[in-house]
Amino acid sequence: MLNARTTLAAIVTAVALTTMGGCAVIRDQQTAGAYVDDAAITTAVKAKFVESKQVDAAAISVETLNGTVQLSGFAKSSAEKAAAESLAGGVKNVKGVRNSIVVRP
Repeated sequence: MLNARTTLAAIVTAVALTTMGGCAVIRDQQTAGAYVDDAAITTAVKAKFVESKQVDAAAISVETLNGTVQLSGFAKSSAEKAAAESLAGGVKNVKGVRNSIVVRP
């Protein structure tokens, strides 16, 4: 019974991820390859934030569209905001960075 539930959960998750990914490609007018590239960029930027001691990864959101990274959220200082932009800009295949992070005292 437990094996059947696990298998069913895996199938439902796979179908949901496949379907949602397809919707995003159509909605944003991207090719499937560009969508996958953007997802990889977003993951790489988030990983850089987690590794960095300069940036609070939990306070900054990252979205990518056609190679342009959009940063939003809150930073404790302008130095943290600048560090986040620099880290994002240094990720492979990033074409540009839009930094909408708000500095909160």
